[in-house]
Amino acid sequence: MRALLSAGALSLAFTLFLTPLFIRLFTRIGWGQFIRDDGPKSHHVKRGTPTMGGIIFILGTLFGYFTATLVVSNEPPTASGLLVLLMMVGLGLVGFIDDFLKTRKKQSLGLGGWAKVAGQVVVATVFALLALQFPNEQNVTPANTSISFIRDLPLDFMVFGTVVGIILYVIWICLLTVGASNAVNVTDGLDGLAGGASILAIGSFVIIGFWQFNQSCFSENLNPSDAYRCYEVRDPLDLAIVATAIVGGLIGFLWWNTNPAHIYMGDTGSLALGGALAALGIVSHTELLLVLIGGLFVIETGSVIVQRAYFKLTGGKRIFLMSPIHHHFELKGWAEVTIVVRFWIIGGLLVAAGVGSFYFEWLQS
Repeated sequence: MRALLSAGALSLAFTLFLTPLFIRLFTRIGWGQFIRDDGPKSHHVKRGTPTMGGIIFILGTLFGYFTATLVVSNEPPTASGLLVLLMMVGLGLVGFIDDFLKTRKKQSLGLGGWAKVAGQVVVATVFALLALQFPNEQNVTPANTSISFIRDLPLDFMVFGTVVGIILYVIWICLLTVGASNAVNVTDGLDGLAGGASILAIGSFVIIGFWQFNQSCFSENLNPSDAYRCYEVRDPLDLAIVATAIVGGLIGFLWWNTNPAHIYMGDTGSLALGGALAALGIVSHTELLLVLIGGLFVIETGSVIVQRAYFKLTGGKRIFLMSPIHHHFELKGWAEVTIVVRFWIIGGLLVAAGVGSFYFEWLQS
C-alpha cells in the first residue's frame, strides 16, 4: 500500500513542480506546436506553445514507479510492470520522432501515417513476445494467447497450432496497441481533453489491479469460498502501482495543460498513454473491457472513421462539421472548456460502466 500511494505522490510532485522548467527548456530549443491550417481558426493562437510534454509525465511515471518500488517498498520491479513501462516508453519514442520532425520541418505533419504505424507495430511486437516470457512460480506469464474480456475467454489462438497461433496472437496485440494509441492521439485536440480522459481510463486499473490482488489465486490470504472466482493475473498489485504512477504524473501535468495550455503533450504523450492503456488491459486480462474503459477514445476515433466513410460513399458530404467530433462542437460554437468538461463526464461514465461490469462479473461468478 505504501508503494501504491508513494508512486502516485512522487510522480505528481515531479510533473507539478518541474513542468515549468521543461516549458522554459522546450521554448528555448524551439519545440513549439504547429497548427493545422484546415483546423478551427481559434486554434491558431496556440501556435508556438511548447509541445512534447509527454516527455515530462513519462519521466515522472518512471521516477514515481521505481522510487516507490526500489526505495519505499524495497521490492524489485515485476515483469508485468516493466512491460507496461516498455510499451509506454517505446510508443513515446515513436511519438517523439513524429513531434521532432514537426518542429524540424516547421509544419503540422511529422512521420508519415504508415511510418508511424510501423513504429507502433515494432514496439507492440516486442511487447507481445516478451509478455509470453517470465513465468512466475505458478508458471503464469504476464500475458497469454487467449483473448480476454474481464477474464480469459475460451478463445485461444493456439488452437491453430503453435506457429500460426503465435502469429495471430502478435497480430491481435498489434491491433490493440495501434488502435488504443491512435485513439488517444485523435482525442488529443483540445487543451486537457486527452490528459483528463486518460486519468479516468488508466485510473480504473488502479481499482482493477488492487481488486485482482485481493482476489488473486496466488494469495495466501484468499478466502477458500472465493477460490473458484479468483484471478490468475501475474502481478496485479504492481499493475496498480504503475497505473497510479501514470495517473499521478498526468494530474501534475494537467495543471499546466488545461485551457489555456502552457504546454501540450504532443504525439510523444498521446501515443505513450494509448500504449500504456493497451498494455494494462493485456496484462490484466481485460482486453475487450477497454472498449468501455476507453469508451471516449472509441467515440472520438469512430467519429473520424464514420466521417471519412460517409464522405467517400456520398461523394463529398459530411455528417460532422469536422472530425474528430470535439471539433464539430467547436465549430457549432461551444466553448473549448465546455467541450472538454462534458467529454470528461462522458468518459467518466463509460469508465464507471467498465469498472462496474468488472465488479458485477465477480459478483455473478
